[in-house]
Amino acid sequence: MLKHNGGDRVGKGTYWNLTNGERIDINTEGTLPGDAKKTYYKMPAAAIIVVGPVLGLMYAAFLPFIGIAMAVKLIGQKVGGEMRDLAHGSASFAWVPGASYLTGRNKKETKKEEASKKTEEKKEG
Repeated sequence: MLKHNGGDRVGKGTYWNLTNGERIDINTEGTLPGDAKKTYYKMPAAAIIVVGPVLGLMYAAFLPFIGIAMAVKLIGQKVGGEMRDLAHGSASFAWVPGASYLTGRNKKETKKEEASKKTEEKKEG
């Protein structure tokens, strides 16, 4: 049996926890550390040396796909952020959280507006 859980009574050998890379060497019969949720595999060190390059090859083979996935995610975040900013800009108010308008806002009239008001007053009067 190659698969063992923490707390199991096992014989002499090398046991690997592949989730965190922990290696336990048991020289005589003993108990594996941890609770039943931890999984250990009985493998000689030579097996791990053989598996290492295979895992490295798999990483190198999938690296381009990882790069493509990261680029798609980055583009999606940029486009989504721009769309969010666009929607926020069209739906936002003129309210500034840090400002207080206790005396009201300054309403500056332009010269054209003042001139048009004066001409309207002259026409009425």
